[in-house]
Amino acid sequence: HKEWSQDTNDFLPLPGFLVAIHIERASSIKRLPTCMYRKKKLYIGALFPMSGGWPGGQACLPSAQMALDLVNKRTDILPEYELELIHYDSMCDPGEATKLLYDLLYTEPIKMVLMPGCSSVSTLVAEAARMWNLIVLSYGSSSPALSNRQRFPTFFRTHPSATLHNPTRVQLFQKWKWTKIATIQQTTEVFTSTLDDLEARTKEAGIEISVRQSFLTDPAPAVKNLKRQDARIIVGLFYETEARKVFCEVYKEKLYGKKYVWFLIGWYADNWFKIKDPSINCTVEQMTEAVEGHVTTEIVMLNPETVRGASNLTSQEFLNQLMSKLGGKNPEETGGFQEAPLAYDAVWALALALNKTVGPLKAKGRRLEDFNYNNRDITAEIYRALNTSSFEGVSGHVVFDAQGSRMAWTLIEQLQGGSYKKIGYFDSTKGNLSWYGNDRWIGPGPPADQTVVIEEFRFLSQKLFVSVSVFAGLGILLGIVCLTFNIYNSNVRYIQNSQPYLNNMTAVGCMMALAAVFPLGLDGHHVHRKQFPVVCQFRLWLLGLGFSLAYGSMFTKIWWVHTVFTKKDDKKEKRKHLEPWKLYATVGVLLVIDVLSLMIWQIVDPLHVTVEKFVREAPKGDLDVLIQPLLEHCSSDKMNTWLGVVYGYKGLLLLLGIFLAYETKSISTEKINDHRAVGMAIYNVSVLCMITAPVTMILSSQQDASFAFASLAIVFSVYITLVVLFVPKMRRLITRGEWQSDTQETVKTQGSSTNNNDEEKSRQLERENKELQKIIQEVQDQLCYTVGIQ
Repeated sequence: HKEWSQDTNDFLPLPGFLVAIHIERASSIKRLPTCMYRKKKLYIGALFPMSGGWPGGQACLPSAQMALDLVNKRTDILPEYELELIHYDSMCDPGEATKLLYDLLYTEPIKMVLMPGCSSVSTLVAEAARMWNLIVLSYGSSSPALSNRQRFPTFFRTHPSATLHNPTRVQLFQKWKWTKIATIQQTTEVFTSTLDDLEARTKEAGIEISVRQSFLTDPAPAVKNLKRQDARIIVGLFYETEARKVFCEVYKEKLYGKKYVWFLIGWYADNWFKIKDPSINCTVEQMTEAVEGHVTTEIVMLNPETVRGASNLTSQEFLNQLMSKLGGKNPEETGGFQEAPLAYDAVWALALALNKTVGPLKAKGRRLEDFNYNNRDITAEIYRALNTSSFEGVSGHVVFDAQGSRMAWTLIEQLQGGSYKKIGYFDSTKGNLSWYGNDRWIGPGPPADQTVVIEEFRFLSQKLFVSVSVFAGLGILLGIVCLTFNIYNSNVRYIQNSQPYLNNMTAVGCMMALAAVFPLGLDGHHVHRKQFPVVCQFRLWLLGLGFSLAYGSMFTKIWWVHTVFTKKDDKKEKRKHLEPWKLYATVGVLLVIDVLSLMIWQIVDPLHVTVEKFVREAPKGDLDVLIQPLLEHCSSDKMNTWLGVVYGYKGLLLLLGIFLAYETKSISTEKINDHRAVGMAIYNVSVLCMITAPVTMILSSQQDASFAFASLAIVFSVYITLVVLFVPKMRRLITRGEWQSDTQETVKTQGSSTNNNDEEKSRQLERENKELQKIIQEVQDQLCYTVGIQ
């Protein structure tokens, strides 16, 4: 007895009357008679899929049996109980699982816990288990739908939910500064619910899912849509067989390379893209090229650290024992080999939870063996114990969230050079993202989530601006010279007969128009955008008032020449006398009209800066960027209406000026002796303005051409006006010296006749007197001739 009790941890010390039993070799005894067996059995009903869509039971069942054997040998865990597993093959089929669940529930013994695998089977079992007050603990279910506590109130799983990938993905999106992603999924419940969860998480993180594609069997249209929508960061949710179809289409559409990043599920086989598949028509080389650089997120199912947890085994020791139990089978050909640590830890989670309930139940006068399908108290204690589970397992740290799903680490890998390399981990329990070593990304770095659009403002050519400004400056100097000449010689009769005050207005207006060239060439290169509206107002007022003064004064001359000198002679009426104040009043009316219209425009609809966008341009080189040209304009909300009014009014004045100049071209008068030169200037100004206005509107999107056309039109019209009006006067006064003689004559008259009209009358009287004298002389000569003959 003493030797036997030392060799065996399965039994308690035996009563004294059994000591007499002869035991030759205690270590060779496998089991004592029932009367000597003290441990009470607790039964677990399990469904292990040994075949079907996911034959995970091939490795998970041996793993669970390994855990049970070790638990039953421990004296510190359930010392009074022995766990026994009753299992069936569900074939990962809900229909088959329904029949097996009935057998488990309606055949003895009573099962305390159910352990299904496969999401579809777990959904059926977990939904039905609430009716029998059974706890369900799954080792191989990833469907996000199972996280619904209202639908599955007693469900736990050591296999994390498929949505556990999503926090990792969102962390990576934020880490690599992606705000726009695309998705493509196979239309199955697990992927649909996973994508719904991802969409909610990305929305909360401020990340947009711009394209969402799905397919049932043929992914070709979905991949083409991704290409058409310029998807760059793509999350793919599909099974391995469909993954090969997807990436064959990806190769055909060239939706791969350094511009793209694909996120896939990490539980595919390492060589999944090299497996020959008759359903695709791509070679291994093409598939290898298409998948290069993609990122996978995979739940860590085997603890990467060398630690001894609740089972006192490291992850590597567990693998060695599992390989031994599998009898040397190839792990890649054994279903559920990756999930085996989860099944192992599921048994340990259940054993530790049951062990934790022994004390609370004893305090209530209950025992685990008292469990039946109507007892909710024991179920509630087991639920609380599982809900607070926290221990180190061979799959990592085991802890459940509020929905009963395992919280675990996520491994992040990238396919580099045909093999997967670890680039980081994400700890969902702490929300920490940690990198693995220094090799974080293949190539120079993560690409952009979309074509990078660089906004680039178009500015006026500085050479053009400086050149035109020089001409404008010289024109202003010419205007100053002309104005000075006109003022200095205002007492000269020839200058007085040209209405010098109107000519002064013309010179001032020309200088104001030339001054408008400078703000016309200012843009964001010279002034801040906040000050740009002020520049816009300067342009408008200088051009408007300059035109009114320069053209208005010339128009007034032609108007009054036409009014006074084109009337027919009337015996009863004499020609009207030209009164200067009427000329000034006419210019004043034109100027007031412009001032009022500009003030109303500025108050009602002020000018502001608008930005015009042009067609994006691709720069030279292989950069994944586009240039978005931008151009600043001076505009208002109803710009076309205001321009229509202004252009219509000014256009009528120009047309009328051309007509009046044509009508008065043959008139000769000394009252306005330069009206022909004024008519020539009006011709030039009118033609230039009528051509420039529509052309500049057409060329408004081309800043250099628009500025050159408008500014040069202003410069040429001003130069022509100043040269035509003032240069002949300068030439005449210089060549004839008229300013000297007229001045002396003015001094001799002692100021008796300073009025232009009086001088004209005096000259006309002198001419008439000479004509009369000539007539008298002819009459006298005729009389003398007649008398002589007689």
